[in-house]
Amino acid sequence: MQNVNNYYLGDYMVLVLSREDLRRILTMKETIEAVEEAFKLFHEGRAKMPLRPAIRVEEHNGLILYMPAYIGGMEALAVKVVSVYSENPKKYGLPTILGTILLNDPKSGKLLSIMDGGLITAMRTGAVSGVASKYLAREDSEIAGIFGAGVQARTQLMAIYEVRPIKKAFVYDVYPEVAKKYAEEMSRQLGIDVIPVDEPIKAVKGCDIICTATTSKTPVFNGEWVEEGTHINGIGSHVPEARELDSTVIKRAKIVVDSYEACLKEAGDIIIPLKEGVISKDHIYADLGEVVSGSKPGRISNDEITLFKSVGLAIQDASTALRAYKMAVKSGLGKEITL
Repeated sequence: MQNVNNYYLGDYMVLVLSREDLRRILTMKETIEAVEEAFKLFHEGRAKMPLRPAIRVEEHNGLILYMPAYIGGMEALAVKVVSVYSENPKKYGLPTILGTILLNDPKSGKLLSIMDGGLITAMRTGAVSGVASKYLAREDSEIAGIFGAGVQARTQLMAIYEVRPIKKAFVYDVYPEVAKKYAEEMSRQLGIDVIPVDEPIKAVKGCDIICTATTSKTPVFNGEWVEEGTHINGIGSHVPEARELDSTVIKRAKIVVDSYEACLKEAGDIIIPLKEGVISKDHIYADLGEVVSGSKPGRISNDEITLFKSVGLAIQDASTALRAYKMAVKSGLGKEITL
């Protein structure tokens, strides 16, 4: 029988960070910086990130994902447990996405923090679109089109506003009252005109940057509507059988993905056109790490349509969680508990 002392050496303190704690300290600027660094290190081969296992809960229209990552050079080690339940807002008054993050000390393995993963997920998902837009959107981009009006759609607009001189945004949602509320809130928060629209085409035509952040399983707009010079961030769909973007715009666009491996396994926006024979794997131009590191250029002309497809990577959570933890410790926020 092994000595119990091999497993127990005494109590230690863990910092618990609530959503409100994180909201007080984590800015979009800080999150974009953390995520950009993570993708650079990922490209350099300094991150370990197993593909996330997923458990589908079909009878409740739900999905549970377990997302671990270690980023060397940044010393971020974390795992996120995230649930995606599309019926939550209507049935339970809860967000579609819920999550919890465990942040560990990579030197000892000790648990450093337990934190809300919902806000981290929303912020890092917005941030990766911010990073992509920084390298792929035209520098003079001023008008945004947003599909979806939930939590993710809010951080999408926050992020592109951070990296480009956005002056106006149009938002479309299948629930007009939700789009109206979104427009009112984001107008106040960012100090720009955010206008709800009643047709998808109004959130495409004339827009410099388009973000799709919906739970739709089918394309949310016609790819023929997209004008030259537009940049698109597709972040809502993350399973092989669902897509927000049609084959037309996929074929027309210069495509950058967050991860070749993850998108070819999970992104219906890419997988479905591949199966249709509309594109080949060679149509994927780069992953974001290649662009951030300078291995491949981002936008090279004002006329090309660029498209960033993200299914979400654990390095985004780990990097953001570490940044939040350090800021919380510095600010004295959170509640310490003994384990």
